[in-house]
Amino acid sequence: MRNLQKLAAGVLEEVLAGAALHQVLPLRVQQLKTPGERGALQDIVYGSLRQLGRLDVWLDALLQRPLTEPPLGWLLRVALYQLAYTRAPAHAVVHNAVTAAGQGWRPGLVNAVLRNFQRRRAELDKLADARPSARWSHPDWWITRLQADYPERWQAILDASLMHPPFTLRVNCRLGDVASYLQRLNEADLPAHQTGPDAVTLEKAVPVHALPGFDAGQVSVQDAGAQWAARLLDARAGERVLDACAAPGGKTGHILERADTELTALDVDATRLARVQENLDRLGLHATLIEGDAAQPDAWWDGRPFDRILADVPCSASGVVRRNPDIKWLRRPDDIAQFAAQQAVMLEALWRLLAPGGTLLYATCSIFHEENDGQVQAFLVRHAQDAERCPLPAPLSDGSLLPDAEHDGFFYALLRKT
Repeated sequence: MRNLQKLAAGVLEEVLAGAALHQVLPLRVQQLKTPGERGALQDIVYGSLRQLGRLDVWLDALLQRPLTEPPLGWLLRVALYQLAYTRAPAHAVVHNAVTAAGQGWRPGLVNAVLRNFQRRRAELDKLADARPSARWSHPDWWITRLQADYPERWQAILDASLMHPPFTLRVNCRLGDVASYLQRLNEADLPAHQTGPDAVTLEKAVPVHALPGFDAGQVSVQDAGAQWAARLLDARAGERVLDACAAPGGKTGHILERADTELTALDVDATRLARVQENLDRLGLHATLIEGDAAQPDAWWDGRPFDRILADVPCSASGVVRRNPDIKWLRRPDDIAQFAAQQAVMLEALWRLLAPGGTLLYATCSIFHEENDGQVQAFLVRHAQDAERCPLPAPLSDGSLLPDAEHDGFFYALLRKT
């Protein structure tokens, strides 16, 4: 456990200095030998980032003076997370943290802080609950924005963003159905339930290659909220379809599972585009892959209009922060306006590629109004003569799918070229 604490503390320090979690954590995971250790490290890192606002308030209250050695602060946050949120024995957490602290005065400080936390837990919880950034473990500006966008639902959104994300699969409708796959999961002693027309959610995550039929393309990992994209786009056989910003290919695969379309998968990143091909190969499906910028189609478009376009645009990812908890601490308030400006440019560029009568599905994994309905309303004002917004089915009547126990947060708007 001592090594786990030091590795986790190192990841937190790098990430909060600006490094991407998905790049830093795998390097640390590779240093561990057993699946149990690797899983524990990921739980500690993700959990500490989800609850970082609370951990910061606890640590500040437990220290008599600010720490002069940042690594020691990250070690203490990791240990506090373990004491509060994991089943690790308290004596083992304290002992290993004390040992990991090194020589001199550090072990004594670590021991005092962690023992004091155990004695003062109720008092510290009240202190944290009194501060919004600690109560919901999000930056103050983020909370203020949600209060403005969702005056009646902001607390539920924040509570959901602290949950452990569901482990959801998409059943390949070409190769089976939800009912039969649920039976296979039951036979494999993997409890699960249906969460969408093609979606099943397991009670706990397992390695993907342990899933029945995964390697044969019978299922894919995809959040139930993300599975709305292919259904709303509703591409039909023979239609020419563009999946813009396609990587890593989950929505690409779902579109093709539903219909034999002439699909082009576009992404600006060649490395990420390779993941699209890997997913298609596993599913036994085909698409034309193009490396290119959706905002600059003249560099890659062949001039043939598309019948359907999925514009899954870059965004703040504010709807998926429980899966990417580093995002909420690394984003800044002015980032949202920058994303919105990028989205507007991309939306205009892709609209030119859509055939008359065709539909474009605007999609984000954001829950901020400026990137979502605000973006679409502004587009409709600019295109009053050639665009209309199509109604969506419940629970997406306003386009917003807010995070809850069953799915992450997404936004969709279906636009038809008149």
